[in-house]
Amino acid sequence: MDRLTGVVKVTGFVASTPDFTGQPGVINGASELLGEVFGEAGRHARSAVAAPVLPLDSPVEVEVIFSVAP
Repeated sequence: MDRLTGVVKVTGFVASTPDFTGQPGVINGASELLGEVFGEAGRHARSAVAAPVLPLDSPVEVEVIFSVAP
C-alpha cells in the first residue's frame, strides 16, 4: 500500500433495472473516498455502467487502477 501513488481510473458496475439511470451517483461514493484518501493524486477518470446482474448477486462492483511507485 505504501507504493500507491495515485488513482488512474475507476470503473463501477451497478446492478440495475432498465429504468434506473443513477449509476454515476452510486459510484460517487467510491470516487469521493479515493479523493479523501489520496487528495489531489486521487483525481481519476471514471466510468459507471449498468448491469442486469453481478457476480454473487452483488449490488455494486468497483474496479480501480492505481499508479504505483517503483
